[in-house]
Amino acid sequence: MRRYGVCGILAVMLAAVTSTIAVARAPSRSSPLAGTIAADSYKDLEAKASRGAIALWALGAIEEHGPHLPLMTDVVVPSGQLRIAAAALDRRGVASVTVPPYYWGVNNVTGAFAGSITIRPEVMTELMLDVFRSMAKAGIKRIYCVTGHFDAAHAGTIAAAVKRANDEKIIEARFVVPAPLGKRLELVSGQSGALFAAWPAPPAGEPDLHAGEMETSAMLDLAPELVKQDIARALPPTDLTPDQLAGWRKGGDTARSITPSGYLGRPADATAAKGRARLALEGEAYADAIGGDLKGGGASGN
Repeated sequence: MRRYGVCGILAVMLAAVTSTIAVARAPSRSSPLAGTIAADSYKDLEAKASRGAIALWALGAIEEHGPHLPLMTDVVVPSGQLRIAAAALDRRGVASVTVPPYYWGVNNVTGAFAGSITIRPEVMTELMLDVFRSMAKAGIKRIYCVTGHFDAAHAGTIAAAVKRANDEKIIEARFVVPAPLGKRLELVSGQSGALFAAWPAPPAGEPDLHAGEMETSAMLDLAPELVKQDIARALPPTDLTPDQLAGWRKGGDTARSITPSGYLGRPADATAAKGRARLALEGEAYADAIGGDLKGGGASGN
């Protein structure tokens, strides 16, 4: 080491410290703000808007997800899906910006659990409209909304806000919804801003709807440090009957009595590889739906 001299040693040490600080400051993939306009300057956003960039927006919720997943699961997962969708769109020549995710959802189904913060639908609608107005003022012409939270009341609120945005000509807005959820909400793809995405089939067997194999796998890929893996591996399948599932969807104390541990499905079967594969399909499905809408001239806003 003597050949470096004191100055050389100090330079090496400084470089190591600087590198460590840079890594510590770099947002992880699990950070909901990673890759969003929150990391841009206003000049960055103006420049992207002037080049015709569309906006992408994930509307999640802070909600219980069993004893093994964090309350932010429904924010992390759609944020990850949109990163994949944005990359797929970029490969097709479609520029996009990502709005920081919305956290404060409507939690009817899991509302009896601690941590399931619920917002009145009318409050959520007005907030969405204000964000739409702000993005339009920034020069964004079209915004595509997705959700990681499939509570019917939450998704219905998004659909209503998107419809109002189009009806009031605030901005061209779309709710890009997985086809099974869109059909359950009785939406029609191509009408009132609804845009169905061809969703990959769920795992075979009983419904895997909440904090089960699919969501746990996604979190193992996106944010494994947030998953209590020992607990997840020990959780038995819920094995609900159709009547129990219908009761669970009613929410509140009824849902908690049916799934007292706050999950529905098979979290023990989750793996990061399954999550990575499924997220890729979901992100591409969103990109396909958005790309098709752009090619079609945006008829879904009518």
